[in-house]
Amino acid sequence: MKPDTLKKLAAVSTATLTTVLFKRGFRNVFLQDVRPVAADERRMVGPAYTMRTIPAREDIDTLDVFADPSNIQRRGIEECPPGHVLVIDSRGDAGAASGGGILLRRLMVRGVAGAVTDGGFRDSPDIARLAFPAYHRRPSAPTNLIRHHPVGLQEPIACGGVAVFPGDIMVGDAEGVVCIPAHLAEEVAEEAFEQTVYEDFVEERVAAGHSIRGLYPMTDPANRILFDAWRRERNR
Repeated sequence: MKPDTLKKLAAVSTATLTTVLFKRGFRNVFLQDVRPVAADERRMVGPAYTMRTIPAREDIDTLDVFADPSNIQRRGIEECPPGHVLVIDSRGDAGAASGGGILLRRLMVRGVAGAVTDGGFRDSPDIARLAFPAYHRRPSAPTNLIRHHPVGLQEPIACGGVAVFPGDIMVGDAEGVVCIPAHLAEEVAEEAFEQTVYEDFVEERVAAGHSIRGLYPMTDPANRILFDAWRRERNR
């Protein structure tokens, strides 16, 4: 991903991105029931590094597995590249944690851009205090071994009802997470950025008492003249 693309994606909302993707025929890009762990505004942008799980089985998923360096969960934490987003397919099951504070802190220290699961994270109060974007369905204290058996890395997965392929671009804000097909990232970033500039202008006009007629969408040429002048004044 080009630095300019990353910068633009970090400046736009997931709401705007869903609209831009809808124009291209993509309706299912917003991860359902996946919310930020922290209540503040933490932006997340990065290519997906995926982890897939299946339901746990009692004779296999014991505490001893964590001592095995080939354990898929532990490998994912150590191998997710800096700047990427760890995306965990937990099958929408938040009955046990998909990770916890120590593992997410390790991702943060390694320079990973964020973590997403459609399950739950444990130690969520600690995670909320990290300078690290994390998204989940809800807090979940029990160890992952109760529900989740990690089986694969860098495979196509489902997360929040959305197909996520390795390398797809994940963008998160206070509202949630959008998955952008990797080959569309540059053009989507450009259009979303332009739409954001335009909507900032619209917000100012509406706050000043102007009607949305002819403004949103912009069908009145007079508003186009005002917008062009506004943009020049603000160097946007």
